[in-house]
Amino acid sequence: MDLNYLRRLVKVFDDSTLDDLVIEEEGTKIKFSRKPMTDFGEMNYRQSVPAELHQPQTEVQYIAPVPAPQVAVQVTPNIEKPVETIPSDLLEVKSPMVGTFYRSPSPDADPFVEVGGRINKGKTLCIIEAMKLMNQIEAEVDGTIEKILVENGKPVEFGQTLFLVKSD
Repeated sequence: MDLNYLRRLVKVFDDSTLDDLVIEEEGTKIKFSRKPMTDFGEMNYRQSVPAELHQPQTEVQYIAPVPAPQVAVQVTPNIEKPVETIPSDLLEVKSPMVGTFYRSPSPDADPFVEVGGRINKGKTLCIIEAMKLMNQIEAEVDGTIEKILVENGKPVEFGQTLFLVKSD
């Protein structure tokens, strides 16, 4: 018997509302049943010789899976730290891409900016590495760095706040 044919039979039985189905074809008998087996042993495979045919007949019993009982699932909300509100006089510098945040041009170099440092429009604030490309993130306003929110070498997401700047 073709394995693909057998798979199609199982699928048709699973999709149907029948409780039992018996198919006899070319000396092979296949029984499908949704009723649980009384013996929890392996599936029942038997060979018998019908007196009138004198050729082997194989019987395969398929027990369809019994649906699992419905289980109530309780979902608890993910409780995170309260969102820190940003004072209205500070501007957020956000990441324009996903990548890795670097505060300096090389590991042994000084950082581009420090907390309390003055910045001018166009000054490089950091580098975000994305797909092996080093992207310089520049200041869009003149002001003072109030807070650096990302650690050096850490991944950042698109739109994640990197710096808080007090604009002049």
